[in-house]
Amino acid sequence: MKKLQNFLLALVLIPIAALVIITPMNAQKQAIFGLISVGCLFLMGYSKRRSVSVIMVVVSVLMSTRYMYFRMTQTLHFNSYIEAILGTALFLAEVYIWVMLLLNCLQTAWPLKRKIVPLPDDTSLWPTVDVYIPTYNEAMDVVRDTVLAAQCLDYPQDKLKIYLLDDGSRDEFAVFAADVGVGYITRPDGTHAKAGNLNHAMKITDGELICVFDCDHVATRVFLQATVGGFLKDPKLALIQTPHYFYSPDPFERNLSVGRTVPNEGMLFYGPIQQGNDNWNATFFCGSCAVIRRSALEEIGGFAVETVTEDAHTALKMQRLGWKSAFLDVPLAAGLATERLVVHIIQRTRWARGMTQIFRVDNPLLGRGLKFTQRLCYLSAMLYYQFALPRVIFVTAPLAYLLFNLNIIHGSASTIMAYALPHLFLSIYVGSRMNGRYRYSFWGEIYDIVLSFHLVLPTMITMIFPKGGKFNVTDKGALLDNDYFDFSAVRPHIVMACLLGTGVCFGIARICAHQYFGVDPLVTMLNVGWGLYSLTFLLAAIAVARETKQVRKTIRIDVDLPVLVHYASGRVLRSSSVDLSMSGCRILTPKDVVEGDDVEEVELILQSATISIPATTMGADEKYLRLMFDENIPMSRRRELVRVVLSRADAWINPQYPQDNPFRSFFSILRCVFEMFWFSAKARRAKRRKDKEAAVVVKEETPV
Repeated sequence: MKKLQNFLLALVLIPIAALVIITPMNAQKQAIFGLISVGCLFLMGYSKRRSVSVIMVVVSVLMSTRYMYFRMTQTLHFNSYIEAILGTALFLAEVYIWVMLLLNCLQTAWPLKRKIVPLPDDTSLWPTVDVYIPTYNEAMDVVRDTVLAAQCLDYPQDKLKIYLLDDGSRDEFAVFAADVGVGYITRPDGTHAKAGNLNHAMKITDGELICVFDCDHVATRVFLQATVGGFLKDPKLALIQTPHYFYSPDPFERNLSVGRTVPNEGMLFYGPIQQGNDNWNATFFCGSCAVIRRSALEEIGGFAVETVTEDAHTALKMQRLGWKSAFLDVPLAAGLATERLVVHIIQRTRWARGMTQIFRVDNPLLGRGLKFTQRLCYLSAMLYYQFALPRVIFVTAPLAYLLFNLNIIHGSASTIMAYALPHLFLSIYVGSRMNGRYRYSFWGEIYDIVLSFHLVLPTMITMIFPKGGKFNVTDKGALLDNDYFDFSAVRPHIVMACLLGTGVCFGIARICAHQYFGVDPLVTMLNVGWGLYSLTFLLAAIAVARETKQVRKTIRIDVDLPVLVHYASGRVLRSSSVDLSMSGCRILTPKDVVEGDDVEEVELILQSATISIPATTMGADEKYLRLMFDENIPMSRRRELVRVVLSRADAWINPQYPQDNPFRSFFSILRCVFEMFWFSAKARRAKRRKDKEAAVVVKEETPV
């Protein structure tokens, strides 16, 4: 009966939708229609109901499709071959964006907010779990706490085995594994990189479930208790993926002044997109913070080795055979983000090559086993990483008119704006409503532009030669001693910004003297506005390359615990912690402190036990006491510190970001652009002043 109702509803709505899309209008009528549509969505926006949100998505998609129909039927007329080439390239880039808009709507309109499936009270029914921690060339400081956190997992010890998979075959790691009591697995060669490392471990171990953590991801104690229950409930469940949460700032968060006040780059994927994928049984394996059923892996021959993104490809193979996947939107582990922009670009280049490889060698649209919606979810992920060329085309397109007087869109400026502005406005407004707590408006432009100039060649070459390229490990845990500007990461962006700035200046001059130049001032204004829009985000992308210092070796986390401070005199004073890290803590200054009495030890009081750690004072004032822990504490005590600082069940549960406001978001980006010039000028003035002072000192010291 429900299928019949949906069929009848489609019969009614499809002709209406077609009428909305194809009805021709002049500029004035289209402007009125666009204003009415925008006004209706504003009124609908007062309702928070999910059904209203879906209607708003449909209206936005119809308006965008109407714009694309207008572009296809009325604007593809050109006066020269070069205009035809450039104009067709721009139109194809817009088709790509429109397709991605449709696929994104499919993924995010119906998210599945999955709940934790509890484990049975009888622990004998719990499956055995092998925890894999693969490593290659990462430092011990990065890997150590991941292993210790895995040992803190609340799971029966007779059903849990932890293995350090060292593809670097380092003696230091073998000794460490033996000291802390975990398995150590190495192999004679590094064939197939991480996927080969995991497959080699599968041959040696025998757990019913396999839990994978990248070597910088520390798990909370409840990780397995929150994820394993789903496998007992559903025997066809092959994968449970949890979010990748990062407790250190990425380059956007650290280098842009407002970066910490906006959702980070990955939140949209590890939120609405993965929740939407879960609704269609298309959750991706993301390489870490996941639990996988061994029998499902064995059925597909182990982790996929055909591409450099073995994670997503492994999930695709399992789902082709009818296995199910799930996404649990609870941050149960946390890792290190890429510290520098150039490392971030290298990592994303590997992802782009890998998803392009899957598109070529195991295209989700082809082959058996997937439902139509699963195919579309995977297609969305693979097509997303083709954004580089369309993004470059959008950024450079206004230069065709501003510098070379080429018309690559046929039509009057008023008609183009009447069709384009409602499409753009509704896309931004509806996107903000649907995903505004996970991705703020316009910030996706910055993320994409930073990468686009670097990804164009790798994605195009991989599309032609999918077997090329190799897996490269992302560097983590590095420190930055000084501020510097990484020109190598944004050199093409600077060149393009100079060209756009020149084009905008030429355009403004032609507007002021339009009669002399014989140009349409509205068309020129349209291209100048387009150029300024592109220039704004180019400059914001360039601002990300202003690398700021990263001198703190460990990240501090807000933790309020009662503490006892032990002094050299034998006095013991009570206080409470403000924040903790693996290297120290900040506590409220205890009352009755005696000046000159040194701290010897700090005792953290937990519900189940206490931890005493030797400490020295690094600084003190009337409000806070800053302490540094002794680096040479026994491994058993460090494990307990990991349990307190990094493995608490609620360690990474943070309040949601405020709902996005597109206007506020845009002005925050303008602020980043302004501060780039302001701080650059300030740094130059400081350098000139320092050089001048040094010259004076040299002159005074030079004998006459």
